[in-house]
This record gives sequence, structure tokens and C-alpha cells, in this order.
Amino acid sequence: MGTAPPSGSVKAGKMPEGEKMRQCKQEEEQQQKEEEREGLIEFYSSYQELFQFFCSNTTIHGAIRLVCSKKNKMKTAFWSVLFFLTFGLMYWQFGILYREYFSYPVNLNLNLNSDRLTFPAVTLCTLNPYRYSAIRKQLDKLDQITHQTLLDLYDYNMSLPQRDWSTSSTQKRSTRSLLHHVQRHPLRRQKRDNLVNLPENSPSVDKNDWKIGFVLCSENNDCFHQAYSSGVDAVREWYSFHYINILAQVPDAKALDESDFENFIYACRFNEATCDKANYTHFHHPLYGNCYTFNDNSSSVWTSSLPGINNGLSLVVRTEQNDFIPLLSTVTGARVMVHDQNEPAFMDDGGFNVRPGIETSISMRKEMTVRLGGSYSDCTEDGSDVPVQNLYSSRYTEQVCIRSCFQLNMVERCGCAYYFYPLPDGAEYCDYTKHTAWGYCYYKLLAEFKADVLGCFHKCRKPCKMTEYQLSAGYSRWPSAVSEDWVFYMLSQQNKYNITSKRNGVAKVNIFFEEWNYKTNGESPAFTVVTLLSQLGNQWSLWFGSSVLSVMELAELVLDFIAITFILAFRWFRTQQKQSPPGPPLHSQDNTAFQDEAPALSAPHRFTVEAVVTTLPSYNSLEPRGPSRDGEVGHE
Repeated sequence: MGTAPPSGSVKAGKMPEGEKMRQCKQEEEQQQKEEEREGLIEFYSSYQELFQFFCSNTTIHGAIRLVCSKKNKMKTAFWSVLFFLTFGLMYWQFGILYREYFSYPVNLNLNLNSDRLTFPAVTLCTLNPYRYSAIRKQLDKLDQITHQTLLDLYDYNMSLPQRDWSTSSTQKRSTRSLLHHVQRHPLRRQKRDNLVNLPENSPSVDKNDWKIGFVLCSENNDCFHQAYSSGVDAVREWYSFHYINILAQVPDAKALDESDFENFIYACRFNEATCDKANYTHFHHPLYGNCYTFNDNSSSVWTSSLPGINNGLSLVVRTEQNDFIPLLSTVTGARVMVHDQNEPAFMDDGGFNVRPGIETSISMRKEMTVRLGGSYSDCTEDGSDVPVQNLYSSRYTEQVCIRSCFQLNMVERCGCAYYFYPLPDGAEYCDYTKHTAWGYCYYKLLAEFKADVLGCFHKCRKPCKMTEYQLSAGYSRWPSAVSEDWVFYMLSQQNKYNITSKRNGVAKVNIFFEEWNYKTNGESPAFTVVTLLSQLGNQWSLWFGSSVLSVMELAELVLDFIAITFILAFRWFRTQQKQSPPGPPLHSQDNTAFQDEAPALSAPHRFTVEAVVTTLPSYNSLEPRGPSRDGEVGHE
């Protein structure tokens, strides 16, 4: 009978399956702990662990209640709703603050400054176009045509001054050309729109029921009637249209530069000192005649040391209308405008009239406006970012841009430039001897310009820095009844003033600063970055009672959440790859003919044989308990 193997050797032959699994699990846990101790960055194994750690350790008020009350589901639900509702309200307030910040509001700052003031430029015009010698003959012919037109339409016999009507052959050809073009644009009357459909047996239409205007036609004979409700406006506009064409035919603009300063300005004083020719510049305006600008940049700029009427500009001007054009100007006096040195004088916009026989005292208040650019407004610093070319030799202003925009569109659409505005490079002024349909194109374009179809009012933005002068005027009779005799006598002796016209031929203008103080209107950001951060901190403290570090904790929570998501997704992807068996290669075939049958080249197959060891029963357990009988067993 063989000897039974020892019980220790039998147990070492095979370990129970449960003990193997426990040992493997303990090894994995020990390895995982070692990895956690050696890692530089700690990541949580689950979302629950992440949120539990955040709620237990964060400085945000109310978050700890989500953990400590987890055994009471009602409290947990209540604090969860309250916590997220508070977050929603806080971020709603954040949205309001951000919307206000990105609307870029501004505060208006009003400052009063006291200093010596630079006196502005003053432009004074005669208010009547002058009969320049270069165009005198053509204007006389135009007056004859107008005389006949008014006689035909209104039976009015306009008196014409006696002139020398003898002309040369060249002037005769020019006169015939003028008559031809005037006949192409005749002055006519037509019934009003609401009277066109009257029955034929209706009573005769009165003159008050007619509109008067002139006809303008294109090159394709597409005509329209430029009509006016007032006959005075119609005649003046019709005459001005032909007058502009006559001016445009003058090849050299210097031929119209006929200054008559001594016959217009009788006296000029500034700060009790007499003005001279170095203090003014002259230019010609088509409708306002000779204009003189005092204190521009051509000489030293005047400064006003004291306010008051005696420390400003005082002018005595002539307001007679000798050798003027009565059909262009229907008023008597002069026109004055106050503007900055670097700005052109737009007499139509900012000027006002001075009455004859009246002393006009104009007090000024300087006012500066400084706007914030960039995101706070659409103002421009110098006009370089405005898509309109500046045609004026001055700095950028909104009116300069608007007029330049119209002139550029005029050249592009009509092929010529309007005479009232500067001439662009390579263009010429409109003249119906060269551009027969420019009048039709101009009035059509003017209608589009006023309706902002051209987009000039949208393109031209306000400048960020502006200087304006607020004016207020006072009037008094000048000279007075008791002093007019010696005043007119002195003027007649010194300035050859015609004393027969008396009061209607002279006027006086005083322009001065009302006070030393000038106002500056500035803008400052109403909602800066500092204000935004302060408001956000107030809201955060109001709803959660925390600080900037609490915000960093919240940011850390978001980053950890993203990191755990990537880690768990990566682990799941690796697990899926390990569990899925590799499939057979595509287009594989089970054909033994193509298999290598050489035994020398094939690797030997390895078989794992697990020995089954059966433990024999211990027969000693059948014997009665007592002393060990190992010795006996060994002898059997």
C-alpha cells in the first residue's frame, strides 16, 4: 500500500478560487493606492465624489447644506432648488449688468473755464450779387429776356437801367446762345393739380390758381416742370439758374474777384484799434456777392482780453444797392456769420441779416463739445475714416462732408460740378453750353439728396471736437435822430457816402464776447470696467456672500468636471477595445492547401494541463480520540 502525501503539499497544489480573487483585489487596491500617492494631479473617480468634495469644502454659502442634509431627501431637494434658483437670479442680474456695459453709456461733464479767448472769424457779405465786368453784357441780355417774360406772364413792365447796348460780333454770338438756352428752359404757368380735372364749362381760372415754374429736359427729351407756388420764388430760381450758367462760362475765376472793400466797409475797429487790409480776406459768393472774412488764419489771430462791446469787432457797412442784381436778392442790408478760423463760411446755414439804419449788437458765448469716440459714439477725429473726400481746404466738419458728398455725386451722375461748391480734380462746372441736360440731372439729384437716397447724411459723421458760438443779438436805431446829421456828414466827407439815401444806406455791427467764461461739454464713460467688476462683486456677495476666491473654486469645479469626463470617456473606450474580440480578416478563406505543412517551420503547440488532485479522506477521524498512533501507521 502506497504512502499518502502530506496534507500541506496537497493544499499547495491548488488554491481555492475565492481566495485567489480576494488576493488579486487586494493587490489591485494596493497598486491603486500607490499610484494615488505618487500622482502630481489628483482626479476624482466619479462625479459624486467630485461634487461631495466641492460642497463640503467650498466657501460659497449654502453649498454645504446639499451634503449635510443628504439623509433627508426633502431638505436636499429644497436646498438644491434654492441653490440653483439663487444662481439663476444672480446670473440674470449679471446679464443686465453686461448689457448696460456693452451699451457704452456716457456721462455729460459740464466745465466752466475762464481764460483769454481767441476771437472767432467773422464773415460779412454785401447780400447782393455784383455785376462784374466780365459778365456784364450777358447779364444785361438776361435782364432783357426776363423783362419780356414778366411782361408776357404778368403784364409787368420791369424798368431796366439805361446801358450801352452796342456789342461786338463775339458778344452777339454769346447773346444768341444765351437766348437759345433760355428758350429751352422757359418760364411757364400751369394749373394746380387739384384743378386739372375741372370740367370744360367751369368758370375761368384765376391767376391765384396757377403754379409757375420752368421746364427741364434730359437728353432723351424726358421733361418735368420745376414748379413753385410763389411767383417770386419761381422767377428768382429761374433767374438764378441762368445766372449760374453765365458764371460757369467764365474761364478764369479771378475775373470775378473784384473787391470793393472801401465802398462797403466804412469803418472797422477791434479792441479800439483800427483794422487794415491784413486783417481780412475776400471771396465771391454767387448769391451773396462780395464777402469779407475778418480774423482768419491769414494773419495773427485776434484775442479778446476783456468782454464787452468795446473789446470786440465794430463795423460800419454800406447797405446801398447800386449796380446790383435785383432779381437775385430781394432784401437790403448785409449778412454776417461767426465761425471758427478753420471752418468755411456757409452763409446759408449760420448767417443772419443786418438791417439798414440799425445798430446790431451781437454777443457771443463760446461752447466746446468733446465727444468720446470708438465704441461710445460714431464721431470722427479728423474725417480720415469717413468714406467721403473733403473738397474744402479746411478741417473736417459735418457740413463740409455733406456738401462734398453732394458734389461728388453730382460729378458722377451729371458729368459736371455744381458752381456753388468746390471743384473736384479733373471736373468742370456745369454749363448748358457744354452740358445741355445738367439742370434736369441737378434737380433730380437734389430731390434724392434731400430724401437721403444718396446716403450723405448717413456717411458724414459728427466730429469728436467742435467749437460753436451761441449768439444773441440786440437792435437799436443808428444813428439816432439827433446825431444823424453830423454822422452822415462825416461819412460823406471821408467815405464819399451819398447823404441823400440817409438811413437806408448804412448800418453798424458790433460783435463781442458776453463774458470771459466759456463752457466745455465733455463726455466720460458712465460704466467702466472698474464699475462693472464692482457691480458684479456686489451681486455675488448679495446672493452667495463670497469673494473672488469663491469664483475660482467654481472655475476649478468646472475644469475638474471636464477633466473627469475626458478620463472616464477614455477608460470606457479602452475597455470596449479590450472586451471586443478581433474579427477575422476581410476576404479570409479556410483552405488547408495554402497552409504551411512543414513541421520544422511551425511552432509547437503548448497545452496547459491542470492536474486534478483528490484529497484522500483522513481515516484517523474514524478512530477514537486518544494518543497519536503515527508510529503504528508507519509500521503497517
